[in-house]
Amino acid sequence: MVLKLYNTLTRKKEVFKPIVKGHVGIYTCGPTVYWYQHIGNLKAYIFSDILRRTLEFENYKVKHVINVTDVGHLTSDADEGEDKMEKAAKREGKTAKEIANHYLGLFKEDFKKLNIEEPSIWCKATEHIKEQIELVKKLEEKGYTYKTSDGIYFDTSKFKNYGKLALLNVEGLQAGKRIKVGEKKNKTDFALWKFSSPEEKRQQEWKSPWGIGFPGWHIECSAMSTKYLGQPFDIHTGGIDHIPVHHTNELAQSECAFDKKMVNYWMHENFLTLGGEKVSKSKGGLFTIPDLEEKGFSPLVFRYFILTGNYRSLIEFSLDILINAQTSYNRLKNIISELKDDGKTNEIYLGLFKEAMDNDLNTPEALGVLWKLLRDEKAIGKIQTIKEMDRVLGLDLLKKEKKIEVPTEVKKLISEREKARKAKDWKKSDAIRDEIKERGYKIEDSEDGQKISKI
Repeated sequence: MVLKLYNTLTRKKEVFKPIVKGHVGIYTCGPTVYWYQHIGNLKAYIFSDILRRTLEFENYKVKHVINVTDVGHLTSDADEGEDKMEKAAKREGKTAKEIANHYLGLFKEDFKKLNIEEPSIWCKATEHIKEQIELVKKLEEKGYTYKTSDGIYFDTSKFKNYGKLALLNVEGLQAGKRIKVGEKKNKTDFALWKFSSPEEKRQQEWKSPWGIGFPGWHIECSAMSTKYLGQPFDIHTGGIDHIPVHHTNELAQSECAFDKKMVNYWMHENFLTLGGEKVSKSKGGLFTIPDLEEKGFSPLVFRYFILTGNYRSLIEFSLDILINAQTSYNRLKNIISELKDDGKTNEIYLGLFKEAMDNDLNTPEALGVLWKLLRDEKAIGKIQTIKEMDRVLGLDLLKKEKKIEVPTEVKKLISEREKARKAKDWKKSDAIRDEIKERGYKIEDSEDGQKISKI
């Protein structure tokens, strides 16, 4: 079995062939660090982590780049509205740099809790202004740009294959929510460089050949991916919401600037949903990892839950569904904790696991292989095989839980909370949980009862 990945550009699974033998370059669209990242956002990074771990499992050396958007992402996600970083700075009475560092720090904490490997390179947009200006100049020299009263724009009509990634019917697009025409020549044109408004006091602005301003949202990814991975590079990942605008625009400006293909494999993960709708501000479900911890869920339970679904499918979320995932994950850990290591590896089950992951990262099937191994009473080499599987899954399956001494008064509270839960008195249960937390302990609910750990 060879590794096959679904390529959004071709809409089919393709055998993965790296540009350089034994090496893979991956670029993942990173966070706009103006606020907390919710669980819907974090799903995308669990996906890119599984991709990276699978490639490393296949003995590739991976160079993984994640950008950090700390300027230029406007509230409309297009070319209008307020810069999200500037807006957050006003809201919190801090500098834009302080805002970026604070929320990036929290994002990295989420990475650790979820066992997501940090990238080879974190690259901030504000630290690559020179590269972005140079890229806009290159596009200008080739005749792809024009100037309006508020910035320098990319003329999408000059790129014959604009929209090929998203299969856009450019002629049929209506101006409106996606984009307002204004001074633009075409409704799909987008900003490469925005001018600072005379009425607006910005913290982040730079001199450029066209005037004082700041880069458009899309240009940062093209500039930084080229700098660190070259062009073309192997794999670009992100959420499916990036396909119609952000990634379509990235592809257009990169291929026009360098007259060559930008990326060989475009990979996108689907949404986390709540009641059949995308997890969003309007629909709810914007839990953060600390929010889930507050409710008694380990971050790795959330990771396990995400792996039970296919990355290209919608995954329905609810706290009840997460409770089921928690029960399953805890049972998995408990069974494994009872196993003895015979020092052997079960090549049959490891082969089946690899076959599942080689089939476009089929984590539900891979977890099925793991469970089958555990239920097979005649199977040898369980511990060493699980160790290999967990290199990809990242679920800390062999990690032993530390035993802690729990004070008598905390034990009493745990007992009271258990009674409240059985009575379905969730308000009282939550209140007792908060009291337990104030005493320095965290509670997690499982099928075996309440698990306590020190904060």
